Amino acid sequence: MGRGRVRGHGEGVGCQLMLCYEKEEEEEEEEEEEEEEEEEEEEEEEEEEEEEEEEEEEEEEEEEEEEEEEEEEEKEKEEEEWTKTGINNGKKEEEKEGKTIKRRRDGGKERDKMEKKKRGRKEERNREEGRNIGNTRLEMEERWKRKTRDKR
Repeated sequence: MGRGRVRGHGEGVGCQLMLCYEKEEEEEEEEEEEEEEEEEEEEEEEEEEEEEEEEEEEEEEEEEEEEEEEEEEEKEKEEEEWTKTGINNGKKEEEKEGKTIKRRRDGGKERDKMEKKKRGRKEERNREEGRNIGNTRLEMEERWKRKTRDKR
């Protein structure tokens, strides 16, 4: 045993190599942690951007809904004015360039009913005569009903 002094920790070639490896490992771990932090920050930024985009979309949708509501209110006001003034058997007469225009209070619902009946009769006649012209109204309605039922 005898050379005099015993080498302690940190002295000698082997120990120096170990210290060097430990430093390298610590540096690599620090770099990895920094990279992970950067990735997390990037993800947070992306999430914030997505949230901002969603908020902007929601605001746009709200604005569109408000505009639609305003338009509906204007239509309702017009209809109220029509019902208050000049009612003539459910019709409103309006003078326009010398012509009398009659408009119904129901907004043309009666006319739509008549057209629907007419279309139905026409489709039936075509079917009886053997003419199949594309998708008939009934087929379209059935498809729509099925679609809405499936969504529920």
